[in-house]
Amino acid sequence: MKLVELLAPAKDYAAAAAAVDYGADAVYIGGARFGARQAAGNSAEEIARVVEYAHRFGVRVHATLNTLVWDDELEAAERQARSLIDAGVDALIVQDMALRRMDLPVELHASTQVSNRTPEGARFLGEAGFARVILERNLTLEEIRAICAATAAEVECFVHGAVCVGYSGRCFLSRSMSARSGNRGACSQPCRLTWDLTDGKGRTWIAGKHLLSVRDMNLSQRIGDLLDAGVTSFKIEGRLKDLAYIRNVVAHYRRAVDEALALRPGLVRSSVGESVPDFTPDPSKSFTRGESDYFLDGKRAGVASFDTPKAVGERVGRVAGVSGGTFTLDGAHDLAPGDGICFLTDRGFAGTNVNAADGDCVTPNRMEGIVPGTEVYRNYDHRFNQLLARSRTRRVIPASVLVEATAGGVRFSYTDCEGVTASAARSVALERAKNAAANTAALRTQAVKGGDTVFAVRGAEVRGGDWFVPASLAAELRREGLDALSKARSERGIGHRILPEGRAAYPAESLSAEENVTNRLAEAFYRDHGVGRIERGLDLAASTAGRRVMRSAYCIRREIGECLKEHPRLRGELWLERGGSRYRLEFDCDRCEMSLVDCTKTKL
Repeated sequence: MKLVELLAPAKDYAAAAAAVDYGADAVYIGGARFGARQAAGNSAEEIARVVEYAHRFGVRVHATLNTLVWDDELEAAERQARSLIDAGVDALIVQDMALRRMDLPVELHASTQVSNRTPEGARFLGEAGFARVILERNLTLEEIRAICAATAAEVECFVHGAVCVGYSGRCFLSRSMSARSGNRGACSQPCRLTWDLTDGKGRTWIAGKHLLSVRDMNLSQRIGDLLDAGVTSFKIEGRLKDLAYIRNVVAHYRRAVDEALALRPGLVRSSVGESVPDFTPDPSKSFTRGESDYFLDGKRAGVASFDTPKAVGERVGRVAGVSGGTFTLDGAHDLAPGDGICFLTDRGFAGTNVNAADGDCVTPNRMEGIVPGTEVYRNYDHRFNQLLARSRTRRVIPASVLVEATAGGVRFSYTDCEGVTASAARSVALERAKNAAANTAALRTQAVKGGDTVFAVRGAEVRGGDWFVPASLAAELRREGLDALSKARSERGIGHRILPEGRAAYPAESLSAEENVTNRLAEAFYRDHGVGRIERGLDLAASTAGRRVMRSAYCIRREIGECLKEHPRLRGELWLERGGSRYRLEFDCDRCEMSLVDCTKTKL
């Protein structure tokens, strides 16, 4: 059987526990340093708590160590890695090949920051000892299928959340505008800002729009397609998201993955336990810039969100009329007090809260920008978020129990859904029960109590019910039996693929500055795998002036209907400008890619 994993983000212990409770098969979490989200760091002690909780259900814990490392940080990075391993993590997610050189006793996953987007690259990483490759978000289904076919490594792909518009690990836009580097975990997200599209000669074609801000991904309806392509791990983005997001989105994808697995007998989920949410999951009610399949079915227009980089939410209707401080919509709606709404005005997106909703009449906190014809979206559903806040979904492992009583003693034997067994017994003289049926019922009732354990005991067989077992003794044996079952589960451990580096040849003879080799161990790794020429990593450069700072499968020309292959009206050079920052756009039509070249005159 092939194992399939739903992988959820966690910024801390509370988020990790929620991800486990609502159905994740694995969680990924950042350590104190060297993670791609500086604001989501955790101590080794905190991660050890996550491991202890997750492993009860066979849930794996992956720690992110996925930033670039400088030469003078190599020892600190190794200490961080080993402290995470000592905390019990099941895998390290890494970008810098220096970590591959440290002889770490742990499974290694090649981060999306390695920019995994070709069969050749994925094959190399598998042969070089990486148990898993995490794919670039910009890939099509056919490209994903080709990568899965090419590598012996497991393949993980993002299915939900924010999309980096540039190729992951190869974007220097933030670094070009400030000292903050996305490859060091401190991206300032300039792709979410407003930009002007110009011809470089004083003419502006589009002004003040979020031209690089793409919609969020939602592939929950495509899990089956991805499984058939060979993907075995489905990753939800969001290590900075709150508990409401984790509960809602994880529960939604748990259902989607289970439905796809039910149609594929050769595939099973990689952890155990049942999570039945006490609400109906709906990802459109959690943070989203608008749902999209992005490029899964091929590169296309309509994936950007020019008007806002913020959460838009679900459309609720069009304003039919306004009267004083109220408005009506053109159809039925369920807006309620406390909801947040947003809408597009002449000055851009605006938002307000709903103070009252009486039938068709809605009273917002303020009316500015609300006129007939305005499209209204709800970006905060107050009642739904109250449901999430009050949710007490608990993950349980199904089990059964056999109670055997004789004149000489009693035994409680527990078996979980995976066939793990454990028992507790007493050698004690028992008397005949005065009421065998009542005694049997009492033993059954006592034996199935799960208490505060992770087990839901649903089947109980009692043999020897005509021997009386005191309730206190039955309670002791139940507690001891379930405790023994828990220990038996933990002693099995979780399987790992800790692989040697191997002698694979890297699929290129040279590495440019964009490949970002930034320390001596990473350089030695590539040279030992056949790379002859290695440029100094661009993140080490004092300036990015004149350099390409982003390459992307997203194309502004395609997005605005000016593709160079389709008789565009806009010819000649195009530029992105914001304040003093200026980037020339380059278009590679053979690869269907767009690049940004830093042409800012004065650099920091």
